[in-house]
Amino acid sequence: MTMVVMSPPLSTLQLTARFSPFLALTSNQKLVFSNGCLQLSHKTWRHTMFVNAKPVVKDGVLSFNGKGALTGIPDNVVVTPWSNSSIFLGATSLGSGSRHVFKLGHIKDARLLSLFRFKVWWMIPRVGNSASDIPIETQMLLVEAREEHDESTSYIVFLPVLDGVFRSSLQGNLANELQVCVESGDPEVVATESLKAVFVNYGDHPFDLMKESMKMLEKHTGTFAMPGMLDWFGWCTWDAFYQDVSPQGIKAGLKSLSEGGTPPRFLIIDDGWQDTTNEFQKEGEPYVKGSEFGARLMSIEENDKFRWTSEPVSNTPSRLKELVSDLKKTFGLKYVYVWHALMGYWGGLHPDAPGTKKYNPTLKFPVQSPGNLSHMRDGAMDAMEEYGVGVIDPAKISEFYDDLHTYLVSQDVDGVKVDVQNILETVAYGSGGRISLTRRFQQSLEKSIAKNFQDNSIICCMGQSTDSIYHSKRSAITRVSDDYYPKNPTTQTLHIAAVAYNSILFGEVVVPDWDMFYSRHNAAEFHSVARAVGGCGVYVSDKPGQHDFEILQRLVLPNGSVLRAKYPGRPSRDCLFCDPVMDGRSLLKIWNLNKFTGVLGVFNCQGAGSWPCKDSTIQREASPEISGMVSPLDIEYLEEVAGKSWTGDCAVFSFNSGSLSRLPKEEQFEVTLKTLHCNVFTVTPIKVYNYRIQFAPIGLLDMYNSGGAIEAIEVSSSLAITIKGRGAGRFGAYSNLKPRFCSVNSKEEGLLYTPEDCLLTINIPSGAHSWELTVSY
Repeated sequence: MTMVVMSPPLSTLQLTARFSPFLALTSNQKLVFSNGCLQLSHKTWRHTMFVNAKPVVKDGVLSFNGKGALTGIPDNVVVTPWSNSSIFLGATSLGSGSRHVFKLGHIKDARLLSLFRFKVWWMIPRVGNSASDIPIETQMLLVEAREEHDESTSYIVFLPVLDGVFRSSLQGNLANELQVCVESGDPEVVATESLKAVFVNYGDHPFDLMKESMKMLEKHTGTFAMPGMLDWFGWCTWDAFYQDVSPQGIKAGLKSLSEGGTPPRFLIIDDGWQDTTNEFQKEGEPYVKGSEFGARLMSIEENDKFRWTSEPVSNTPSRLKELVSDLKKTFGLKYVYVWHALMGYWGGLHPDAPGTKKYNPTLKFPVQSPGNLSHMRDGAMDAMEEYGVGVIDPAKISEFYDDLHTYLVSQDVDGVKVDVQNILETVAYGSGGRISLTRRFQQSLEKSIAKNFQDNSIICCMGQSTDSIYHSKRSAITRVSDDYYPKNPTTQTLHIAAVAYNSILFGEVVVPDWDMFYSRHNAAEFHSVARAVGGCGVYVSDKPGQHDFEILQRLVLPNGSVLRAKYPGRPSRDCLFCDPVMDGRSLLKIWNLNKFTGVLGVFNCQGAGSWPCKDSTIQREASPEISGMVSPLDIEYLEEVAGKSWTGDCAVFSFNSGSLSRLPKEEQFEVTLKTLHCNVFTVTPIKVYNYRIQFAPIGLLDMYNSGGAIEAIEVSSSLAITIKGRGAGRFGAYSNLKPRFCSVNSKEEGLLYTPEDCLLTINIPSGAHSWELTVSY
C-alpha cells in the first residue's frame, strides 16, 4: 500500500502515527487527512510510507486490504494507526461535555454481529446487515468483510474502549451511520474530544482476531491464577431457597446430592446470610415489589440464622465458622464461597449503623445513562433508584473489602461471589466519573482478594460492562449471561445462546461463568450439555431432593470432579452472523477442545423464546424440527490435538445415538433436532501408528464431554497404546483393527469390538478414578 504525503492546510481528520515502524514523526509533526490525501504538517514534500500496512483511509473510506469497513468518514474523526492491521478511531467536538455522540461513517450491506447491553447489568447478541441494526450500548461489533467476486472471508472487529476517564459504546442510526457514544458518567467531568474511543482490527480468522486484539490492548489484559473450584461440581443456594437460605436447608441439599452419587465439592452460600436491615419492608404490611433491593448492610458479619451450632443446646453464641467447618467435614467440601454485593449489599451500607459508619457511606440515588434507558428497564435498578444506595466512601473502600474478606477467611470461607458490579456507573456523579470510580473499586477489590484468599477465589457478577471488564486485572471468572430463570420457559434457549456469543468477547479476558441451573427441569439436558462444552464451572441450584441424577452423572464423576473443556465455548464460525433463537432456521453450534479431542454441542434454540429489545428483529416461524449441517471443521484449532501422524480423517461420536463415524475433516453431515433438544459430538483426529494401526480415543462414552476424561496418551514400539485418564464407565475409541487384549491398571479387561464402525469399548471398573488403559495389538 502506498500513501502520499502532501501539504495543503490541515483538516480535523488526523492520522497520528503511533509506532516508529510505521512513521517517524518529530514532536511537532502530525499526519492529517484532507481532500482524500494524507498530509504531514510543517513539511512540504512527497514520501512513501506505511508500506505493507493494511488499514487505508482514502476519500473518506476506511478499508483493510481493499475491503471496505467505513465510508463517508466525517472530517472530525481522528484515526490513529496502531499496528499493520489495526487503528484507533476517535473524534473531536466544538464544545465540551460529559457525553458526546460522534458519527464515524457508514456501514451497509455487510453481515455483522453486535454484543450490546440490553439492561444495565447484562449483554446479548444481535445480528444484522447494516449500521441501522447496531443497538445502542454495543460493546463489540464484528463485521464480515467480503468483496464481490472475492471468495475469501475476512473480519473487522470494532471494540469501544476506555479513553482516559471516558467510556465508549457503539450504536447505529437509521441513516446506516456507525456512531460512538463517549461518556464520563459525571456532569463535572467534561472534554471536547476522545481520540482513542474505538479500537479497530482486521484478520481472516475471527477467533484469532479477538485474541490478538485483546493482546494488543495490553492495558486491558492481565494474568491471573485459575480458581480450583472450576474443576469441581458445585451447588449454589440461590434458586433452591432464594433469601430464605438457612443452615438446615444447606445441609439437606448437600446430603441429597451426595447420596445420589454426585457430591458437590464447592458451595456458594448466596444472598441471605448477611446482617441487613430494610426500612421499606415493615412486619405486617403488604409486600411491595422491589422493596428487597432497599435493604442495607448493618455489619460485615453473618445474620442470626447463621450463628449456628451443631450442638442441640448451646449457651455460647456461635459464628459462621462453625457451620462452614462442619459442612466441609461432613460433606467433603473443598471450597465454600459466600455472596456479597460490590457495595456490600443491594442498597449499600446503612449510613448510621455502628458496624458500617466507619466506611462513611453516603446515600446516593443511581442515575442511568441515556444508553441504558433506551433498552429494558430492570426491576432491581428501578428499586435502587427509588430507595437509594449507601455508597461506600471511595477513600474507605480498600478498608471495607479488607475487613470483610479478613473476617470471612477467619470463618473458614474460601472465596466470594461479588454481585451488582455495574452499580458504580450510576453513582459516579460527584466522584470523578464512572471510569475513575470503577478503577478504584476494582483495584481495591482485587487487592483484597489477593491478600486474603489463597486461590484468586472470586466470581464476578452483574458486571457486563467495559467499565468493569477492562479494569479486571486478576479476577478470573465473570458471569456472562443474565440470570438463569427456572420458572420462565421463554429464557432457556436465550440463556445458552447469549453466553456462547458473549464469550467471543469475554472469553478472551476471563473464564465465562454460565450460572447455575436445575438438574430436574424440562431444559435440564439443554443446560447440562451447554456446561459440558462451555469450558466453565458446573454448578446447580437444585432444591434438596429435587435432582435428576441420570443427567448429573453425565457431568460429574463419583469423586465430585467434572470434565471441563479447555477453552470458553463459542459459536462455530458459520453461526457468527446467524440468529439461532429467532431466524427460524439456524441451529446453534458451540465448539471446544480437550487435550486430545474436540467437542461440539448442537442446540435447537428456535421457537422457545424471543430476544428482548427486539425492535429490529423479527421472530420467524420455526418448524417443530430444524436441520443443519455439522462438520469436524466446526471445531476451531483442531490441529492442536491432531499433532503428527494425522490421516486428515476424524472419528465422530454422537452422544445421543451412541454411533461412531469416520469422516474427512472437511465433510459435513446433517443433524435434525426438535426445539429445546441438543446433541453433543466428540471429534478425534485419527492417527496412524506403525503404518497400519489407525486409532482415535473418544473417552468415557456415557459422559457428555467424553474426551475430557483423557489425560495423556503414550505409544510404545511394541504396538501398545497407553491412555491415562480419570472416571469410571465405558471407554470408547476408534480402531481399524481389533486389539489382541486390553488392560486397566495392569489388569486385563474384556473388550467389545464392532468392525462395522470400528468402535472399541472397554469397561473402566468403578472405584478406579485415575486409571491407565493399555490397548495391545
